[in-house]
Amino acid sequence: MTKSHRPSASVLKGQVVAAHGKHCQVELADGQRISCVTRGKKTGTACGDRVEIALTADDQGVIERIAPRTALLYRSDLYREKIIAANVDQIVVVVAAVPSFYEELINRCLVAAETAGIRALIVLNKTDLPETAAARETLALYETLGYPLLPLCAKQDVAPLKDHLLHRTSVLVGQSGMGKSTLINALLPDAHIREGDISVALDSGKHTTTQATLYHLDRDSHIIDSPGLQEFGLHHVQAEDIAQAFIEFRPYLGQCRFHNCRHLVEPGCALDTAAQSGAISPRRLKVYRALTQEKLRAPRIY
Repeated sequence: MTKSHRPSASVLKGQVVAAHGKHCQVELADGQRISCVTRGKKTGTACGDRVEIALTADDQGVIERIAPRTALLYRSDLYREKIIAANVDQIVVVVAAVPSFYEELINRCLVAAETAGIRALIVLNKTDLPETAAARETLALYETLGYPLLPLCAKQDVAPLKDHLLHRTSVLVGQSGMGKSTLINALLPDAHIREGDISVALDSGKHTTTQATLYHLDRDSHIIDSPGLQEFGLHHVQAEDIAQAFIEFRPYLGQCRFHNCRHLVEPGCALDTAAQSGAISPRRLKVYRALTQEKLRAPRIY
């Protein structure tokens, strides 16, 4: 009578390379991938997390511990938080002229990046399209603020992006249809990620990525593909921290007539004066005010 196999109870270290709800794939140091779940009702494991797992079978396990994170990128609405990626040091905001991108989404991604201390890069994809010129003009503002702006066509040449990804763990974010999966396929032809179709009638893309997935570009460079976003809630960001996340506002903060100025309608606001003189963009001030008013109207649940 043969003895039944009992999986090892030892704790193994690895990294989450795919995450969806309570389920994730953990890659061990030798490259083996283990299908894991979190214990009980716990969720919150993110792609990029470094974890300790206990095997429950040869290829299955349970998450025992999540190591402290160097950075966490997530979004939130009034009722829940959605983790996008952990331990990343760069967010790559992918936009394109077709389908139309939401400039508000760019601003929200930048606020999230600044709040989390993560470098931001804006990629304008599909530069072969004639509509690109107008998109490039809209994005020029962010380039003047100091955010790198990289125009490229992923289906023709993705080489310009590679230098920006070197020695970093980057996460791609953006609306559906912007070409994130096309970028991954160009960087890693063996990935064979399904690319989405564009709905001309709806001026939108179709979701093709349903879970965050980490890919290795080389030993020290990694990239996470995330599902397409239509919105990016910032309810976890405190109202008093939003102004600091607008990098061009920082020299003027603390210069208002009133020390507790929220930069909304108060007299003697330094941001108002800076916008009127052209020192900061009225477009960005308008975005800031909308985000702050949204936060002030919301229940304080975080």
